[in-house]
Amino acid sequence: MSRHLLRTAAQYAAVLFAALVLNFALPRLAPGDAIDYLLPPEQAGALTPAQRTAILDQYGLDDPVSAQFGAYLSGIARGDLLVSVRFGRPVTSLLAERVGWTLLLVGGALVLSTTVGAVLGFRSAWRRGTRSDTGTLSGVMFLDALPPFFVAMVLLLVFSVQLGWFPTYGAVATGDATGLAWLGEVVKRAALPIATLGLAGLGPMYLIARSALVSELQEDYVLTAEAKGLSDRQVRRHAARNALLPVSTVALVGLGTLVGGAAVVETVFSYPGLGRLIYESVLARDYPVLQGAFLLLIVTVVAANLLNDLAYPLLDPRVRRRERRR
Repeated sequence: MSRHLLRTAAQYAAVLFAALVLNFALPRLAPGDAIDYLLPPEQAGALTPAQRTAILDQYGLDDPVSAQFGAYLSGIARGDLLVSVRFGRPVTSLLAERVGWTLLLVGGALVLSTTVGAVLGFRSAWRRGTRSDTGTLSGVMFLDALPPFFVAMVLLLVFSVQLGWFPTYGAVATGDATGLAWLGEVVKRAALPIATLGLAGLGPMYLIARSALVSELQEDYVLTAEAKGLSDRQVRRHAARNALLPVSTVALVGLGTLVGGAAVVETVFSYPGLGRLIYESVLARDYPVLQGAFLLLIVTVVAANLLNDLAYPLLDPRVRRRERRR
């Protein structure tokens, strides 16, 4: 087991280092002068040579690439991700302000998509081949084919504009609400973004849950349980317990997809999360913020996959036994 942990940690450390190299290299491989990507064109064109040199020196862009990479790694180790060009503030503080709102959306969407997808998938698997199974499968595949931004706009139009049940933008009210009133506003404003992201992750979760339970229902232990006279409810419980293993794997792996989809959803709902910050930084060409935000996303996705690899042997005894025999 310890060898498995060391091997897995080494693999993900290599993946993380490669991602850090790409995050460092991509802005520098883009054509043009570095200042053209740090400032709007009208500002960059009005700079004097002395001002250009001062800006390059401020960001360390006139140093050799090896020195820049070393400073980049040491800055990450210290938590120093440079200063935002647009906001004039440390990138770390900007990310800290926004990441909590994105975690709220992604966490809620993950719970929603996993719960609903597993329930619908298990229900379809138990009734496979029936009209109920076919109808559920068709409905989920239809929803999965819709782009998240389209789903977001439909929900916004129906539940915010037409029915007026939810606010149309933002994460908190502009008034002086505190305590439970403030929490209620947060929940109301997060409901539609969470629903949009949850629907975006519903399809894969449903398919995995359905396929896993169909496979488990064909195992010998299910036939033995039925031959012993166990009720349908007891058989379902035993089969569903084993079918939950791949569902848990897809839930953690899908975390990266939900984080990526949050950028579109937060833009539609004007939600002040990490995705909205990335969108604003792209428009402002604020590359220090983009580089810091992408770094945070990379670490989140790698950590989710690492957690999945480490947790799977704990969930499945068969994996533990294979690891011991190696």
